[in-house]
Amino acid sequence: MPKTDSTNMLQFLDVLLKHGNFTRAAKDLYISQPYLTQTIKSVEHELGVTIIDREAAPLKLTPAGRLYYQYLTTLESQKDRFHQQISQFTTPAQQTIRLGILSSLGYYLLPLFLPTYLQVHPEVKIKLTEDISTRNEQRLLHGDLDFLVGQNPETVAPGLTIHDRGKDGYYAVIPKTSKYYHPQQAYINPGTVAIADLLHEPLILSPRGSSIRRQVDYLLQKYHVAPQIVIESTNTFTIAKLAEKGLGITFLPDSVTVRPDPENYNLYPLPASLLSLNYFIAFPSNQTLGQNEQDLVTIFLTSLEASLAEIASLSPE
Repeated sequence: MPKTDSTNMLQFLDVLLKHGNFTRAAKDLYISQPYLTQTIKSVEHELGVTIIDREAAPLKLTPAGRLYYQYLTTLESQKDRFHQQISQFTTPAQQTIRLGILSSLGYYLLPLFLPTYLQVHPEVKIKLTEDISTRNEQRLLHGDLDFLVGQNPETVAPGLTIHDRGKDGYYAVIPKTSKYYHPQQAYINPGTVAIADLLHEPLILSPRGSSIRRQVDYLLQKYHVAPQIVIESTNTFTIAKLAEKGLGITFLPDSVTVRPDPENYNLYPLPASLLSLNYFIAFPSNQTLGQNEQDLVTIFLTSLEASLAEIASLSPE
């Protein structure tokens, strides 16, 4: 196998596939474009195959490249397992809990429960794997993670035990560029604007496959709407800011706080029967939890329940 460090190569390929372009990928990696290009070429020379389809726009992996990428991913998982196992001999008093979460979700959820948990269990080390839910689910099922934190448990694969905290509501951000904007109103009363009318407006959404987008897609199908999607973003805070600036309407869970600004947009609470979000923590069904793990589940649920109650108390009547 190539001598290039597998961790670096996996990072190089991830960023290259993200941007689909050597120049932008190199800039994101803080390396020169010639260095990135030469590193990929060196690996291809050592393997004797082409791993990047340079004719594609954006760039993508060749079939051999996909096999190599799978090898790198497996190798990194094996390294993680080895370090996890060897740590019991180097730091026998410390337990490591491997937690998978979507990075944009972690921004909101992790501060709610991790500080409290680590105060109770300072001897425990938390190792985060921030990735999309489908890949973290597979890691959990294959023993590479101990817990998965996510949203909308009905989409989770079988074989996992799930604990959720209860449903969170949604609201729409309606900018002043929309004909449904109510001047000088921070909040619009629930039920005063039809959801189908909002769906026909220019929209800012997360990409297909995300939990929020799946729910919005359900509404689009329910009301037979062909959406006018202005832009998509994986970051809910970017989506919120673009909606505030008038680019289009968006739909956000209550956990994503947008400051009222009646001169520029309205906040419109939506019926829970149409849209709701349910955060959960999951672990393999065949896993027996020790006290530390049980406490993690309990503190996750109680901390998020308290957050949900606080959000509800701040919501307009």
